Amino acid sequence: MDYQLQGKNAIVLASSQGLGKAIAAELLKEGVNVLIASRDEQKLAAVQNELSKLGGGKVLYIAADVKNPTDIKAMVEKATGEFGGIDILVNNTGGPPAGSFEQMADDDWQHSFELNLLSYIRIIRECLPYLKKQGGKIINVASSSIKEPIPGLILSNTFRTAIIGLSKTLAEELAPYGILINTVAPGRIATDRVRHLDEINAQKKGVSVEQVEESAKKSIPLGRYGKPEEFARVVTFLASDANTYMTGSAFLVDGGMVKSI
Repeated sequence: MDYQLQGKNAIVLASSQGLGKAIAAELLKEGVNVLIASRDEQKLAAVQNELSKLGGGKVLYIAADVKNPTDIKAMVEKATGEFGGIDILVNNTGGPPAGSFEQMADDDWQHSFELNLLSYIRIIRECLPYLKKQGGKIINVASSSIKEPIPGLILSNTFRTAIIGLSKTLAEELAPYGILINTVAPGRIATDRVRHLDEINAQKKGVSVEQVEESAKKSIPLGRYGKPEEFARVVTFLASDANTYMTGSAFLVDGGMVKSI
């Protein structure tokens, strides 16, 4: 399938590792120019060097804290200044701390709100003037908790679900400008974040991480954790011109793990 992505321009957040890095790689291979961003400039420089060997589009980076409005403005200015515009925005952030309701103080809630929801709102707002010029795609990365809350992740369960309300509302508001917005929710994908959560569960249960992983795999019909590149291919399709009629929807990439309809 021709994704018709050659020469498009994208911003991919939280892309120095994990899902963000995998998404950036897939877009680059399709000929997209990609600005990668995270707080760790040293990691970004190494990732830029790695991804530039893939061929395809051009990859640049900027160190930015998505909780900082000034950093967000600088990110958009760099992308538009270097590439000439923005066609694709991939919103992605690290997950908030694990824990129960009673373990979370106001500071925890405020931090997660700014990191996992307000950052999406702010970057969409900054990119909107450029996306409205000729249409484009917004992909919001969330979590399988949008369909089925995950025990011990009260912050993620709350703010990831809010992303669905945001996306669904914007789908209607932005459709007249040819802007399509969708949410993609990973299940258990083999990333550092999932490994960290498995380690927490292992400590709670007094078992090995390997035992936690094996137990989790039994709940996944495909019997394994997903690969970051498998998730990234779904995002790439939704961000491409092969997708012309799907907007306001949420897609699970979870190997069949979530049982809710």
